[in-house]
Amino acid sequence: MPAVSPQSEPTRSTAGLDGLDDHVHSPERDAHPVPMRDQRILVEAGELLRALAAPVRIAIVLQLRESERCVHELVDALGVAQPLISQHLRVLKSAGVVHGERHGREVVYRLVDEHLAHIVVDAAAHAEEISGVRSRGSAPRSIAPNSRQETETA
Repeated sequence: MPAVSPQSEPTRSTAGLDGLDDHVHSPERDAHPVPMRDQRILVEAGELLRALAAPVRIAIVLQLRESERCVHELVDALGVAQPLISQHLRVLKSAGVVHGERHGREVVYRLVDEHLAHIVVDAAAHAEEISGVRSRGSAPRSIAPNSRQETETA
């Protein structure tokens, strides 16, 4: 596509099917591509996001953001069965999100990195904003699994 100079008219692209991809390039906008990150980094970021992509795991991260917790404290706080909490903690641990340290008979879990909490907090805040726009006053949904998908992805 030809470059647009400040003196010329915006250029229209007609490369899309049925004109659906037509768009106007603004001369004020800098449309230079951003350098691509290393593929390995992108894969690792995707794995991290997949590990965080379950409501129970998000709730666990939010709990651990406040303070380290053992399994029974997470069970009490989240109202989710102990085997399911343990299964989700294994996923988070294998992804490097949480670290467990044995204290006698209990294992106390903590977040490995505060950056992870920021990802989850920002995602939850964004979801709250969107949810508030879509449906004001609707009842909150439970994080307990109501389908087999929740336990299968753990």
